[in-house]
Amino acid sequence: MVDLINDAQFLEQYQQALAEANQASVTEPKAVVACYDAVNHLIVIRLNNGAVFSFPPDIAQGLVGASQVDLSAVEITPSGTGLHWENLDVDFSMSGLLSGYFGTKAWIEMLQNTHSYSQAIR
Repeated sequence: MVDLINDAQFLEQYQQALAEANQASVTEPKAVVACYDAVNHLIVIRLNNGAVFSFPPDIAQGLVGASQVDLSAVEITPSGTGLHWENLDVDFSMSGLLSGYFGTKAWIEMLQNTHSYSQAIR
């Protein structure tokens, strides 16, 4: 059975949710610039806190073997919390990337057993 709340309880929960969302907006890293660096073969992301993060597309599920044109077509989601490649139908969250998640668990396990992974992370 669902517990109903009154208007005052709803307003209190709503105000708390707004405060938490505002805090997250200030503290969570968001992408402000993203591009493909063809010279160094890296996806480069500038964050709202001034930090720069990059990774080789060869370790990211869905980006391996993509053309320079497709890799260059990276888009930042409107919230800044993700990256999207329309032509490749690939999406990554910033929190996932910054935590080292470049694909599914099966993808990472498979990648770790290949020669190209050890070359990509050097």
